[in-house]
Amino acid sequence: MTKKIPLTIVIPVYNEASRLERTFTSLNQWRVPVDLKISQIIFVNDGSTDASLKILKNTPLKFSKKVISYRQNQGKGYAVRRGMLASTSSYTLLMDADIATPLNELKKLLPFMHNQTGLIIGTRKNGHSTVTIHQPWIRENMGKVFTKLTQLILGVNVTDFTCGFKAFSREAVDKIFPLSQINRWGYDSEIIFLCSKFNLSIQEVPVKWADQKGTKVNLVKDSINSLLELLTIRLNSISGAYSTNQNFSPLGILK
Repeated sequence: MTKKIPLTIVIPVYNEASRLERTFTSLNQWRVPVDLKISQIIFVNDGSTDASLKILKNTPLKFSKKVISYRQNQGKGYAVRRGMLASTSSYTLLMDADIATPLNELKKLLPFMHNQTGLIIGTRKNGHSTVTIHQPWIRENMGKVFTKLTQLILGVNVTDFTCGFKAFSREAVDKIFPLSQINRWGYDSEIIFLCSKFNLSIQEVPVKWADQKGTKVNLVKDSINSLLELLTIRLNSISGAYSTNQNFSPLGILK
């Protein structure tokens, strides 16, 4: 009999009140693969100002649920770090609240979990994925430009840095997230860069994906900030800011 893999799912939330009903419905209707054991679903409420926190606390879930919440919005990277550092499972799946990638796609990641792959990335962009609803033309093509710039600046050959469907091994969580420092949109690139830097195995897996309305990304502002964050990641690496000898707090902030 195949040994069950303990899995925690981390879902960052910022003003997602209009989407959370779908999130909970998808989780409650999901038939978990036989070789997975769901340890916990961790929602991280990143300073939402709508009804998100109330919904998170009051909506029933068939799995064990934990809600981490704080008043001030800190950024998605910070929220992801909080959730990841709260996980104790063998693997932790990062998933967006909009369920742009259906939960059933997780079965495609299982062979790589059994092989102890450090980071398993659900990709939309390697030519074998199924994108049922595309992003608007300008957003999709700016995403392609961002991918090329990230590959060039960080030297990591990954086709999709920003898809919100990534599974991390226990080793990857313990090594990467105490060192990560990017709190906003560039966090994806940073954690993938750190996995590469510490020679953790990385595997991209093509998944189904559909664009969901209501993105909180400001195309111009966040594109500029993400580019600056790429440069920050490179400078951090050169300066030794990602050294494992540094003294970090539990949230990955240098003391």
